[in-house]
Amino acid sequence: MLDGVTHADPTSQAGGHSQPDAGSWDGWSTVTVVGPAGPIEVRSVGDGPAVLMVPSLGRGAADFLHLGRSLSAGGYRAIVPEPRGIGGSTGSLEGVSMADLAGDTAVVIEALGVGPATLVGHAFGNRVARLVAALHPGQVESVVLLACGGRVPAAPEHRAALRRVFDVDSSPEEHLAAVGAAFFAPCNDASVWAGGWHPVVAHHQGRAVADDDIEVWWTAGLADVLVLQPADDVVALPANARSIVDLLGDRASLVVVADAGHALLPEQPQVVADTLLEWLRGRSRRVPR
Repeated sequence: MLDGVTHADPTSQAGGHSQPDAGSWDGWSTVTVVGPAGPIEVRSVGDGPAVLMVPSLGRGAADFLHLGRSLSAGGYRAIVPEPRGIGGSTGSLEGVSMADLAGDTAVVIEALGVGPATLVGHAFGNRVARLVAALHPGQVESVVLLACGGRVPAAPEHRAALRRVFDVDSSPEEHLAAVGAAFFAPCNDASVWAGGWHPVVAHHQGRAVADDDIEVWWTAGLADVLVLQPADDVVALPANARSIVDLLGDRASLVVVADAGHALLPEQPQVVADTLLEWLRGRSRRVPR
């Protein structure tokens, strides 16, 4: 059951601590959507109710390869737009706002004709997902937050590690150490995320966050919310997840994922997939589509 607060034990589910071979984009379709500031590259796989995913700070759609395949196998259509500045999404990042990024997501839902969709946002991406729900409620069926942050700040040393992740002057060894310190539980291998970082994109996304009003997006509009919170997250502290679930009451559920840090997706991929599918199937039994 996902009502209230539950704890997901990775040792009781397939996947453990290892990152499965998510493979390539084979089997996914790719389209280009005309966005407000330029083209948006969008990949999708599967048929069924739409689940659109927004990645973490300075990262791209490939982070959702495993989760997307799992959703497709479970009877859903997984949709992963590339953020501005990555791949074929070439809209300008200069002066970009959080509302602009939320608008990109809403345009994709509208262009594909898949609304209202479930939005899954990872870390920075869950700020975007919540803002879409607040500003474009007709496009959103529900919101899933992976590593929920926003109010309770990380410790100074962990904020510094997050900044070092995007330091283009750091050595590969220094970079990997920063990735491990900021994103991974001590029991997990950070080398699976040695690549996939986009410092310029992260810079502009960070500026957008700094200029944003948290009160606009914190509650995800009026959407129902599932929070998957890594127990060992030092960037988006678990107190953030407890805070939003307490505030939202009956329209929010919290699942705490053991042996996972801020990265979550490569650390406990099967736990994330199984928990999300259970929640989606429960909603399909009670929410008309």
